[in-house]
Amino acid sequence: MALSYSILDQSPISEGSSPQEALKQTAVLAQKAEQWGYTRFWVSEHHDATTLAGSSPEVLIAHLGAVTNTIRLGSGGVMLPHYAPFKIAENFKLLEALYPDRIDAGVGRAPGGMPRASYALNEGKKRDTSQFPKQIDELRMYLMDSIPEEHPYYGMKATPVTKHSPPIWILGSSENSAQLAAEKGLPYMFAHFINGEGGQEFAKEYRKQFKSHKESEPRVGFAIFVVCQETAEQAEWVASSMDLSLCMGAQGMPSKGTPPPENARAYPYSKFEKLLVAENRRRMVVGTPEQVVDKLEIMSSEYGADEVMLVSSAYDFNDKLKTFRLIAEEMQKRR
Repeated sequence: MALSYSILDQSPISEGSSPQEALKQTAVLAQKAEQWGYTRFWVSEHHDATTLAGSSPEVLIAHLGAVTNTIRLGSGGVMLPHYAPFKIAENFKLLEALYPDRIDAGVGRAPGGMPRASYALNEGKKRDTSQFPKQIDELRMYLMDSIPEEHPYYGMKATPVTKHSPPIWILGSSENSAQLAAEKGLPYMFAHFINGEGGQEFAKEYRKQFKSHKESEPRVGFAIFVVCQETAEQAEWVASSMDLSLCMGAQGMPSKGTPPPENARAYPYSKFEKLLVAENRRRMVVGTPEQVVDKLEIMSSEYGADEVMLVSSAYDFNDKLKTFRLIAEEMQKRR
């Protein structure tokens, strides 16, 4: 099977812009992704985040479905420990009814925000991630309309009833998430853009430990930051904005959004911050189309991946569009 390329968009807000503009850009990117031949387009969940506009992926997916025609749409992902699986199942059943055979239910256990947001989402209670494996089972049960007779909710249905059930993807950045996906017999997407270490080994263990569920087969992908421009110099210029954003975020520094490259290049990095930037580069691929796709293909081989999911940010939205267009064009050349 040929390697698939997809996009995860976090709806980042550039300095001086607005959440409304960021969400408009997400919709434009989804349309372009469909036009350029990407397999799927996922959107993220972030809470209490003034630099990322996507707080409710299910709502955003509903809008994206209305402005696209064929590309698969999904969540990257819904942070399941915050919610009742039955409600999430109904959200995705409704999306499936609106856009048949185009919806993915990507779920994770991360908080998606700072602790105060987690407390607010859980009515002042501590978020209980220990229930995540059980929640996965419940979500699958509701999506597939397979509540057993001995279950107290037997006979109940997650509505609307649909011909097909949206596939569940497990998203994660640790060995535990890979093991859980294997145990549940579900596809797995490793967040290399969050954790640049260990993903290749976790993916191999996922395949070894995979337990088929109703003849399901292992499917693994990795999501990674990318910046691609016509020249390496241009790519480094655009990527400097992401370097500074990640550096500031790691230190809890206040941010007004993705900074312009001019500001990023002029920023007086400390010795520690320079090391931080270098470490963060392990989570991204930056360069020309040939350089970027060469590196992604090498990493895909290391992961034994079926799919690569690209994540990108740029101060200028046109530079972000160019990243995905150039990669798509290079992919087409190689097919």
